[in-house]
Amino acid sequence: MDVGTGGGENLLRIASSLLFLVGIDLSRGMIETAHSNYKKSKVLNVRFSQMSSDNLQFPSGFFDVISSCHAPFSSMEIARVIKNGGFFLTQQVCEADKLNLKEAFKRGQGFGEVDGTLKERYIMELKSAGFTEVQAFEYDANEYYQRAEDLIFLLKHTPIIPDFGQGEKDLDILGSFIENYRTEKGIRTNSKRFLIIANR
Repeated sequence: MDVGTGGGENLLRIASSLLFLVGIDLSRGMIETAHSNYKKSKVLNVRFSQMSSDNLQFPSGFFDVISSCHAPFSSMEIARVIKNGGFFLTQQVCEADKLNLKEAFKRGQGFGEVDGTLKERYIMELKSAGFTEVQAFEYDANEYYQRAEDLIFLLKHTPIIPDFGQGEKDLDILGSFIENYRTEKGIRTNSKRFLIIANR
């Protein structure tokens, strides 16, 4: 099962390697997109449902592997529907992701929070839910945007800087940011993620 599956592209891509896959998402629009992608794919072993990760409508011990990429999840619900010996994998955004951008705007996703807070919370919750082995990994990589338009697209379509463009100084701040962080490779920021692998 993939929690927060979005348009289901990742599940459809790996479907030929697995027996049966389920993608869930809270967003009706995302599930409609997933169904559309499913029909175009001709894949037969994938199902998509609109569903909250806090109330997984599946029997106990139903899944061998559960994933969640950049989506919230309930450790207790994950533990309930995964088989003994099953694996849960999640990749999430660190608080220090796009840090120079958030510092420039003085606001943003996780801004002002201690880096690693979400990771430690998820580790503790997974252990409390009965996962016996919980491993965590991080990466922090430079990320470059070739054009200002690429960066603006990112900011308008993600929660990195909430309500980007609605503040009267947002475009001035972005202009200064671009001047300060333009390099030969492009406009520099960072991509910081953590991965947790938990065994039931």
